Amino acid sequence: MNHALTVGAMMEHAEKFFPGKEVISQTHDKIHRLTYKEIGKRTRCLMSALDKLGVKKGERVGTLAWNTHRHLEIYFAAPGMGAVLHTINIRLSPEHIIYIINHAEDKIIFVDEDILPLVDKLQDHLKTVKAYVVLTDKEELPPTSLPNVYSYEDLIKNGDENYPFIKEMDENEPAGMCYTSATTGKPKGVIYSHRGIALHSFALALADTAALSESDIAMPVVPQFHVNAWGMPFACTWFGATQVMPGPRFTPERLAQFIEDYNVTLTAGVPTIWLGLLKVLEEKEYDLSSLRGVLCGGSAAPIGMIRAFEQKYNIPFYHAYGATETTPLATFSRLKSYQSDLSIDEKINEKTRQGILVPGLEMKIIDDDGEVAWNNESMGELLLRGPWIADAYYKDDRSKDAFIDGWFHTGDVVTVDEEGTIKIVDRTSDLIKSGGEWISSVELENVLMAHEAVFEACVVAIPDEKWQERPIACVVLHEKFVDQVDKEELLDFLRPQFAKFWIPDDVLFVEEIPKSSVGKFLKRELRKYVLEHYQVQD
Repeated sequence: MNHALTVGAMMEHAEKFFPGKEVISQTHDKIHRLTYKEIGKRTRCLMSALDKLGVKKGERVGTLAWNTHRHLEIYFAAPGMGAVLHTINIRLSPEHIIYIINHAEDKIIFVDEDILPLVDKLQDHLKTVKAYVVLTDKEELPPTSLPNVYSYEDLIKNGDENYPFIKEMDENEPAGMCYTSATTGKPKGVIYSHRGIALHSFALALADTAALSESDIAMPVVPQFHVNAWGMPFACTWFGATQVMPGPRFTPERLAQFIEDYNVTLTAGVPTIWLGLLKVLEEKEYDLSSLRGVLCGGSAAPIGMIRAFEQKYNIPFYHAYGATETTPLATFSRLKSYQSDLSIDEKINEKTRQGILVPGLEMKIIDDDGEVAWNNESMGELLLRGPWIADAYYKDDRSKDAFIDGWFHTGDVVTVDEEGTIKIVDRTSDLIKSGGEWISSVELENVLMAHEAVFEACVVAIPDEKWQERPIACVVLHEKFVDQVDKEELLDFLRPQFAKFWIPDDVLFVEEIPKSSVGKFLKRELRKYVLEHYQVQD
């Protein structure tokens, strides 16, 4: 039958068939325990409130929020009434947040109470926002200068708990959108269709991927503002899994305690999260025996970390790979049945790879001469296509550079073995990945060179045990400023203009920056110098 796959139908399924299953949510003030029946009613109330606020089909509803039950309800309320959920990365710079909200033309912004001061400062630059809704447990709204501001709980209280999810809908219509982390220039918007989200949810439930099911107690640590928490809130709700939401500004200690207290079976996050958890486990004993898997993505996991989970704590560790443009799951690393005879070291080494393609997708590995051999040595750029892969950026001319002849060019250079297992080895450009987020070296360079004392600036990455990579700035000063400007002055010059994690760890003053024959910075050569300076192994 030609029956539409919709986000609203996911919540309806949870209401009907898993009414007693729970969502456990940490907010600023307390822990909430709500059943899917209650979550469904609150979602319907929120849909009716959005309707009263004038939100129309296709309009964007923005969120600046942490992983909580309220954010989960917005996940289903916005697309459930035909609007578009737009999750906004709160860790981006204010300039990028302003750009994202204006470019998406958000009509309503939902904001967690501790993020409210940021929105207060940005409000004069937001061109399309008509109302703000504050997510808080408090009866009184926090102080704010925002106009047309509402309490989330007041809207819910006055909503219609029987408000219907939209039925007549093309499954290819937008349900959500998210912006990239400004890798080159301004962030790029990616649209997720109802169909794409539904099929991606099925992919997360496959036995050879995350195997997500009703029996799981899942804790997505990856933020809900980062590629929809890798799609886990949608899939968990649809399949009736218990959800544990770690809330705002969580610590590794909170994660460990939640795993123990709520018997979490599956959790997901970037390597930095798991490095922090391992450090806590070394300091205090927690019972993590309920875990059947730790999912890791965003950047490559260090082999030592994988070994610690697998061998020291007996916790299965799974690599996954994807991007904002892929919803995000594209590949998943799970040992094949006949690999059980491998040695421990061979198994650990295999788990450092990003795995094989998820069923439903297609891939090609190409270089300048065409498709490369699957020989585990030849390198090429990974291209993807499939029903949950984006086909363009939202209102952005840069689409032509990334979506070519029906394929998404990921910008990731990989090798692939004879059986299709990929390993990420490099980037096609000189981007820096820190804690699962991208940093644009070009933007940092351009701002540095706007300082009156700077003649040239080049930013490269060095390996970092905690963050995977960190930026280092190499600067050539104008002659008259030599010995007059120190690194702190330049770092202070950058800080107001970028998110905190973008700021370089150090500034090296050099006499010259190596260049190619056409005058471009030779970053490969400069990086060798920087690595030698810090005596870091590449």
